[in-house]
Amino acid sequence: MKRKSDVVIIGGGVNGCSIAYNLAKKGLDVVLFEKNYLAAGATGACGAGIRQQWSTRENALLAIQSVKIFERLNRILGQDIEFRQGGYLIAVHDSQGMEQAKKNVTMQRSLGLKVNILQPEEIPKVAAILDVNGMRVIGATFCPTDGHANPFKTTFAYAHAARNYGAEINTHTSVVGLKVAGKAIRTVVTDKGTIHTDVVVNAAGIDSKEIAKMAKVNLPLKPFRKEIMATERLAPLFEAMVISFKDGIYFSQQKEGQIVGGIPIPEETEGYKTMPTFAFLQHMSQTLTRYAPVLKHVNLLRHWTGFYDVTPDARPILGVVKDVKGFIQCNGFSGHGFMISPMVSKLLTDLIAEGKTSEVLESLSLDRFKGKVTEKELSVVG
Repeated sequence: MKRKSDVVIIGGGVNGCSIAYNLAKKGLDVVLFEKNYLAAGATGACGAGIRQQWSTRENALLAIQSVKIFERLNRILGQDIEFRQGGYLIAVHDSQGMEQAKKNVTMQRSLGLKVNILQPEEIPKVAAILDVNGMRVIGATFCPTDGHANPFKTTFAYAHAARNYGAEINTHTSVVGLKVAGKAIRTVVTDKGTIHTDVVVNAAGIDSKEIAKMAKVNLPLKPFRKEIMATERLAPLFEAMVISFKDGIYFSQQKEGQIVGGIPIPEETEGYKTMPTFAFLQHMSQTLTRYAPVLKHVNLLRHWTGFYDVTPDARPILGVVKDVKGFIQCNGFSGHGFMISPMVSKLLTDLIAEGKTSEVLESLSLDRFKGKVTEKELSVVG
């Protein structure tokens, strides 16, 4: 392990690895620490969706630009990350939901996104397995350029490319302390040694709050367990990701054929809860088969948990911390870190390497919570 580096990144998920790649490509000396294995946290537990349909302009901008990068990422990284664009179909169940959907679509279209509002009879044309009556919908929104990618292959591809540019990636190495002097980051202490640096990127997912405490910075993050399941492999049935903000469900069919999806259990509360629940299996199976009755006799093969690191406004915390120079935040994604990671890593790389900020970074900084009223992201599943 090196004893000095330009930048230390804490967290080996997709954001940490993509930042390592982008910084190393620019010629910076980069060291990354991951306490487990790469993609061991939220990245490896996510539903693999990539969505541009949001209620806040910042999230929509990040997602739209990220998709443009995802479309080129196989060529950029030299590996197949299994990116495909089957679209996202977002169910709308009532007049209030439709009013918000129309508002969202107007904003999204103003940013150049091709997104439409569908009538109920148009929904089966997107995903023939759906039962409109069972879904209890009055319509839906659909964006054909939304899609999926493999979160493991994406993370590993970024990490491989980062190493090729000289980045050092240390797995199974825990950060146990940060040393601050003169209100600036100076040293990172791990269970395997100490490294000196002027820049630390806190991309540790749900552990970001504990990492920040080491520098006496408080992050308003709360952990929420999210459960996901995967079925046996099936012949191709549909291409779109189907989601509902009201029911909290999302599901899609993966490249290998399995149906992957999740839903929050009604009694879920915040906290570090890792055990899967039978209540999830009941609630998920009942809701999924109401949406797609054809799946009633499909076998469930796997069931696991992950965590959302949730902020008060369900938008990420990005960029500088004014009280600690060199302490860069990349967390609080509230379940959406994978899908916006390409653009997030680009913006943070520009900030670290060239001192460039942006309107998006300014609006998503930790400083926004200091006595200000923030705009809440409404397009959140779960």
